[in-house]
Amino acid sequence: AKDYELRQYETAKWVSTVIRGESQKEAMRQGFWKLFHYIQGKNEREMKIDMTVPVTCLVKSGCTDFKISFFVPFEHQDSPPQPTDSNVFVEERKAAAIFVRSFGGFASPEKYAEEAEVLARTLRNRGQPFHEDFFYTAGYDSPFKLFNRHNEVWYFKK
Repeated sequence: AKDYELRQYETAKWVSTVIRGESQKEAMRQGFWKLFHYIQGKNEREMKIDMTVPVTCLVKSGCTDFKISFFVPFEHQDSPPQPTDSNVFVEERKAAAIFVRSFGGFASPEKYAEEAEVLARTLRNRGQPFHEDFFYTAGYDSPFKLFNRHNEVWYFKK
């Protein structure tokens, strides 16, 4: 559709951390640094791993826990090094069909929520069943990239 895509994602491993009881912005900051330390070698093999995109954040309705995740690079999908920080874990996300809305600019938690609401409204209007109780934010750019930024919100298809 012109205002969203339906993508099929294969099963894949992500390295994640859950930040509890903080604002989404603060959770993203704390979570990013925990995961960044993991890819910089804070793992059982003391292995540096390339930074990947997107950086995702799971947002659940009425919940102040945020799960921040980095995609594990393809060359490490079979056996990612285990984190040495007990608050960081490797998870396997099952294959899924995901509705995606893309937008530019610097994305704030408010902007992500606004875009998620637009996508949810569009999907409801088109009779597309989706899991409404959570969505993911997906950021693709370094904070130092000023132009042509790419952000997304994701709802999982039912």
